[in-house]
Amino acid sequence: MINAIVGTKKGMAQAFLADGRRIPVTKIQAGPCLVTQVKSIEKDGYRAIQLGIGEKKAKQLTKPLAGHLKRATWPEPEKAKGEMPRVLREMRLESDQDTTLNVGDVITADQVLAAGDLVNVTGTSHGKGFTGVMKRWGFKGGPRTHGQSDRARAPGSIGQTTTPGRVFKGKKMAGHGGNLKVTVRNLLVLKTTKEGEVWVKGQVPGSRNGLVTIKKVGKAKKFEGLYEEKPVQKEEKKAKEKKESKKKEDKKQKK
Repeated sequence: MINAIVGTKKGMAQAFLADGRRIPVTKIQAGPCLVTQVKSIEKDGYRAIQLGIGEKKAKQLTKPLAGHLKRATWPEPEKAKGEMPRVLREMRLESDQDTTLNVGDVITADQVLAAGDLVNVTGTSHGKGFTGVMKRWGFKGGPRTHGQSDRARAPGSIGQTTTPGRVFKGKKMAGHGGNLKVTVRNLLVLKTTKEGEVWVKGQVPGSRNGLVTIKKVGKAKKFEGLYEEKPVQKEEKKAKEKKESKKKEDKKQKK
């Protein structure tokens, strides 16, 4: 089976581990993904699986793309008839990785990931527009006293004089910030649901509803799981909430 899946970032929350620690959580809607192409060494020179995610009407596709996706359409129970995947992403396969996937197969999150897995998540970072050297590269800035009224956020000198008579390539200067491909490694999968929602410990690059790729790279050595309330604790919690609401109502009536 393939060890990667495509999804969309849904937002952040918090959760508690079994030992009581509170941790940040990123919720990702992973899949379902449609297999749109299977590449082989004999035909393409390398092994890969092309996955599609999302929905798009067939009439909105260009003719070359419509021809490419002719044999790959969402099954009727999964999506409406005639809809095509909106986004395509390719996953490289290792030489020793075995897969029996065919064009038209549907991959879900629970087939690829499970609680306790370690994953690499790749996404596009937030675009920050045109930024100065202090925000982009963390420069200290110039002096703020002795008449230096316009040097506080200036970059300073960017080169030498006649020799070499140019600015070296790679010089850190102001420019476009963010909007880059970023990979966060070794994140822990805390939970997966039948609906395809994956809970990952920590932060993931990108904005809400941004496209991300999740690749399984290993298994955590120690993972006790998330904290789960027992039925007795839930009943006690409800009883406390009822008592508090009654007290508030009594106070309002007395006033």
